Amino acid sequence: MKFPKSHSLQEIANLLNCKFIGDKDFQVLGMNEIHVVEPGDIVFVDHPKYYDKALQSAATIVLINKEVECPDGKALLISDDPFRDFNILIRHFKPFQFANVAIAPTAEIGEGTIIQPNSFVGNHVKIGKNCLIHSNVSIYDHTVIGDNVIIHAGTILGADAFYYKKRPEGFDQLVSGGRVVIEDNVGIGALCTIDKGVTGDTTIGAGTKLDNQVHVGHDTVIGKKCLIASQTGIAGCVIIEDEVTMWGQVGTTSGITIGSKAVVMGQTGVTKSVEGGKSYFGTPIEESREKLKQLANIKKIPEILSKLK
Repeated sequence: MKFPKSHSLQEIANLLNCKFIGDKDFQVLGMNEIHVVEPGDIVFVDHPKYYDKALQSAATIVLINKEVECPDGKALLISDDPFRDFNILIRHFKPFQFANVAIAPTAEIGEGTIIQPNSFVGNHVKIGKNCLIHSNVSIYDHTVIGDNVIIHAGTILGADAFYYKKRPEGFDQLVSGGRVVIEDNVGIGALCTIDKGVTGDTTIGAGTKLDNQVHVGHDTVIGKKCLIASQTGIAGCVIIEDEVTMWGQVGTTSGITIGSKAVVMGQTGVTKSVEGGKSYFGTPIEESREKLKQLANIKKIPEILSKLK
């Protein structure tokens, strides 16, 4: 998530009312999560386990809850609660905008695109040419949709990330300031839910087709020409490479990669990253031929026990 203009370290520290380490004129260009940070970005860290990862990341400004040695070429923002202050920054630079019409006046809609009744198109949404948006679709602010996209009824693009910090009084949500990006020629079935990124993009690649009732978590990137069947649940920060097929009721853990042209059979639990070009099945996930052999052997256990008796 980039800011509309560059800010100084002093300006950001004043906004958060926190101490800083580094040149007061150090350039701050935006803010992002650890997996998508770039030079000029702020990243936050609030646990010693992840200090080194944040300090050595591409981010050049680290919002941290302990005063530590600052790496060369970087700056620190010292906060008693980096999670809270990260939310303050998101709300400041990307505040919620109220809408009182079905299609926001700032939305850009391409030639030949049809939007059926009772759909909502939010602020600063961009929709390409020759798309078909069926009824009761909700397209949240800042979503980007390419050309020739079909979205069926009841689908929601851009809901908040499922990302919480446990506090003594309950769960504190990390505010989502990212987007959903749908590329050209994508088909999205009925009642799908695609969450926006926390600070980056949740992306569906060109030519990919989603069946009904598919969920895609925040910051996930799905490649080109993938097929994803009904009731599949994809967690946050997953990378699904090109031409992957995922059959019904597949579920994934977060932060994994599914390689190009992999086939994941129905009701598989994708518990780890897997190579492309292979077929997988079962929970925990294994190559399908091996898993099916194991299941065949399990069926032989009663017969073996009978012989042993």
